[in-house]
Amino acid sequence: MPSDAPDMAGDLHSLARAQVAIVGDVMLDRYWFGKVERISPEAPVPVVQVRREEERPGGAANVALNVLALGAQARLLAPVGDDGAGERLGTLLTDAGVKAVLIPDKACPTTVKLRVIGHQQQLLRMDFEAQPSQAHSDAVRQQAPALLINAKALLLSDYGKGALREVEHLVALGRSLGIPVLIDPKGRDYRPYQGATIITPNLGEFQAVAGTWANEAQFRALGEQWRASLQLEALLVTRGEEGMTLFMENAIHHHPAQAREVFDVTGAGDTVIATLATALAAGWAMDRAVELANRAAGIVVGKLGAAVVTVEELAATESMREG
Repeated sequence: MPSDAPDMAGDLHSLARAQVAIVGDVMLDRYWFGKVERISPEAPVPVVQVRREEERPGGAANVALNVLALGAQARLLAPVGDDGAGERLGTLLTDAGVKAVLIPDKACPTTVKLRVIGHQQQLLRMDFEAQPSQAHSDAVRQQAPALLINAKALLLSDYGKGALREVEHLVALGRSLGIPVLIDPKGRDYRPYQGATIITPNLGEFQAVAGTWANEAQFRALGEQWRASLQLEALLVTRGEEGMTLFMENAIHHHPAQAREVFDVTGAGDTVIATLATALAAGWAMDRAVELANRAAGIVVGKLGAAVVTVEELAATESMREG
């Protein structure tokens, strides 16, 4: 490594100083793993003999786990149902070390995603969900200021389940404190995200909002147009096998994909924004933070389901790059 190159190992250790506040849609991811040896006589579908069950925090809760895996502090605020799934989610987060404030509501069940896996292939997914009540949203808004005490970044994870009805207020609150506000967006209306530091849509999400393009030049023009119109410091479009493109006021940076083998893209967006928020909270420059998030994405897509990336795994990729 050249003598003037940044010390990546030292920078990775700096991630432990980060404190990231997270608000968004949480869910409980359930996995049923089994064998498939025959087709049902009742319908042309595989019969799965379930051998193992697993539960993992999903959505914004998985984002929090990704922040924690980088050695940083993660504090999470989110609505859940007053039910067994909500209690289980709280237990999983507490056991992992996430400081979570989950607001229960009898009127809204906890979002649950059940995936049936046969021979390492996802065969079926069933979703159980409902929109939070207005009281739920009011409670999130009221408790947000306490969540942000000593936070160095605010991450808003929008899965379209209703936890971020007050997103404009949360953006304004974070910016008033002088900390980066990062948003993983959802839906076709990005106006509520105006004024955030950065939003991170994937290619399909950005296309649904910005429209189609015929070439790279048109894509870049649309990216800059939307960054400026939403008054963002940066816009990051994640493009799968094409990598990531970062739009900033005076520059556009493209980061080629780092994945060695793509096994499952579930939760990859969580890893990207969690890594980006952690690096920014630790004081990294935007483009270097995106480069780290890109490497983290290349690791996590090689894992099954919503997963995390550790500092040790990131350090190993740097060693391979140097070799």
